[in-house]
Amino acid sequence: MKHLLSLPLVIALLANTPALADEALVAKNKCTTCHAMDKKMMGPTWKDIAARHKGQASAQASLVQAIVSGSKGKYGKIPMPPQPKAKVDAEAIAKWIAGL
Repeated sequence: MKHLLSLPLVIALLANTPALADEALVAKNKCTTCHAMDKKMMGPTWKDIAARHKGQASAQASLVQAIVSGSKGKYGKIPMPPQPKAKVDAEAIAKWIAGL
């Protein structure tokens, strides 16, 4: 009986694992220094970025490019500097952002 009670918890944790893993990647790569989910900081919110790319077939590739190479003028005057150290995680981060 105890096992049946913990089943919904296990299912909930497994269902949220990709989101948690990608949130850990943005923290690991220090993206949270300039970005947050729904609070404007130095850079745009994750939700604003996702909304701007919604429905675009090239959204994920565009986000990977912006993460690794940086971008300028897309969200205001402050440019996003290149993040070459994030190259390994850029695909997963872009997928997470595009999926918001």
